[in-house]
Amino acid sequence: MRQTTMANAATIERKWYVIDAAGLTLGRLASEVATVLRGKNKPTYTPHVDCGDYVIVVNAEKVVMTGKKLDSVKYYRHSGWLGGLKVKTARQFQDQNPTGFVEAAVKGMLPHNTLGRKQGMKLFVYTGSEHPHAAQKPEVMEFKG
Repeated sequence: MRQTTMANAATIERKWYVIDAAGLTLGRLASEVATVLRGKNKPTYTPHVDCGDYVIVVNAEKVVMTGKKLDSVKYYRHSGWLGGLKVKTARQFQDQNPTGFVEAAVKGMLPHNTLGRKQGMKLFVYTGSEHPHAAQKPEVMEFKG
C-alpha cells in the first residue's frame, strides 16, 4: 500500500522568485503569487503546512486594472469608532501606496488564519526594479498576465 507523503518543516525546500509586475493585471498577478506563496505549485503541497516559496514583486507601481475598476473598486477601513469608516478608490490606493495595493490583493487570496499570515510574510513588494534580496539568488518567474 502506498502512503501519501506529507510535508513538514524538515522536508520543505524553499526557493526565491522575482516577478516583474510592469504591465500585468492586478488580479491575475495576485492569484499567481498567492499560489506560489501557498506552495500549491509543488507536488509536495500539504494544506496544513507552510510549504510555499518566497516571492519578490518589483515595479508594483506599474500594475494595471482593466476597464473602469480603478475608479469603481473601493477599499474600506473602519477605525472602530462611530463614523470611523474610511473609503478610498483603487486609483487613490495605488497612487498613495503602490506596494500596499499589491500586498492587499495578494493577501486577500491567502487563507485568513495564522497559516495565511505566515505565508503572507514571505511576500516582498517594491516600487522600482531594484530589490535588496540579491544574496538569496532569486529566479525570474514568467507567466502570462
